[in-house]
Amino acid sequence: MMKQYIILGVLVFLFGSCDSFLKEYSQDLAYAETITDLEEVLIGNGYLDRGTSFKWLHTMDDDLEESVVNSNYTDYENFFIWASYPCTRNNTVYKDETWVTLYKNISAINVVLSKLKDISDFPEEVERLRGECHFLRGFYYYFLVNTYAKPYVKESASTDLGVPLETTEFFEDIYFKRNTVEETYSLITSDLEASARLLKGKAHQSVFQANYHAVQAFLSRVYLYLGEYEAALQAADSVLQGDYVLLDYNEFAQTVASPADMYGIHDIVPVDVINQASVETIFTQGAGTFAGNISAFGIASGSELARVNRYKASEDLVQMYSKEQDRGTDLRSTFFMYVNQTDPTSKRYIQKQTTSSLTTASSEFLLRLPEVLLNKAEALAMLGRDVEAMAVLEELRVKRIVAAEYKELDARSGKKLIELIRDERRRELCGEGHRWFDLRRYAVHPKYPSTKEIVHDHYFYDNSIRQVTYVGSYRLNMYESEPAYVIPIPQHVIEFNKGNMVDNETRPDREAFIRF
Repeated sequence: MMKQYIILGVLVFLFGSCDSFLKEYSQDLAYAETITDLEEVLIGNGYLDRGTSFKWLHTMDDDLEESVVNSNYTDYENFFIWASYPCTRNNTVYKDETWVTLYKNISAINVVLSKLKDISDFPEEVERLRGECHFLRGFYYYFLVNTYAKPYVKESASTDLGVPLETTEFFEDIYFKRNTVEETYSLITSDLEASARLLKGKAHQSVFQANYHAVQAFLSRVYLYLGEYEAALQAADSVLQGDYVLLDYNEFAQTVASPADMYGIHDIVPVDVINQASVETIFTQGAGTFAGNISAFGIASGSELARVNRYKASEDLVQMYSKEQDRGTDLRSTFFMYVNQTDPTSKRYIQKQTTSSLTTASSEFLLRLPEVLLNKAEALAMLGRDVEAMAVLEELRVKRIVAAEYKELDARSGKKLIELIRDERRRELCGEGHRWFDLRRYAVHPKYPSTKEIVHDHYFYDNSIRQVTYVGSYRLNMYESEPAYVIPIPQHVIEFNKGNMVDNETRPDREAFIRF
């Protein structure tokens, strides 16, 4: 009979050794005897810390370009150029914190779920915590499978390798294997559906804790990935019964800073379009990559932006806002981006939040009303309900376009309608962790596949002479011939599992070419 290993064994697998976290974690569980104790454990170890974000996710797609101003930009350099093993800095491999963090939290969730079975008091509160646990576990496995596995394709999902799954606090084997993509999504949907049942009718604790509408919002996204459009539509409609309201950008004032900065520029003060207290926000956890003073992407207040940014909005993204409207009439280009007025090329930087406090909204684990509307529009379009899909898009756009210039778009159907919806997702959801995952699922879409080459220009900053030099450009090929749409399984996980954990297809050593 095989031995069973309690959850701490898994944490050894994840971290490689029992670090200080294990001591704190085991102490937390030792005193967790009441519903209040377990809620504290879940908030502290199951939900993402409000300082945690996965900034690398934003550097691989076509929404950002380098804006090198110092030598620290190399933090995400190898994600930006789609290197063979991106978790490398200065030729040294570092631990993949995304894998470690998410599996650590899944482990905590599994233990909380187990301990909740022993509590007979306060059944409503027990159900609520169970619902939150299932929501979080589904969310984390969604993020893992879309990072470390191929996108969902119905015909091959039963054989495509997903990620290792565990749903109990005990493990029958210390070495782990990957489940299939189909098995992974089966767990995600079953977790979310269970969460919806458990949280329905329960009081909402906080925007930082899941409620029924958060589950339905996320289900509307997951069902789109699976091509289950009726289910996506029903989930979206459930959210629209909640008390969430679209912001009207026509009501935002453009405030000009005074006095002028050191260059004599009176900057336009950025506006919070994403906020934990917003009437559009359904759920958020973790930190905001494009929020004030987050050093990795250099967002700060006022003219400080000019000195610390490392990644700017790509010209491709900037042009999207004038694709359907004349330049300047789509207010999102004004309120989503800071314009560096001291730069002759007027560089634009994504900035959707003005604060970097621990209560800011997330950039990778955020659910808000506009996404739900876009999910609904896509589901309607795929069901052939084109007029209804167009109406949903207009419901969003009327709040985003200068009122005096607003006019309804010409009616579209089929592929052209889907392309419009995809463009609207890019315009509305930039900087919120969607674009890379969307590009993957578009590439394998069963009816309207769409793939593109992406080129990233790469620069080097010489700190000794404070000079930026163009190194060359790197190309991400179209999906069919490109293994770099999938991140490698972490090296420390491959090594620990001694051949049991199969890695993804080897990514090529990409060579730079000179573009200009």
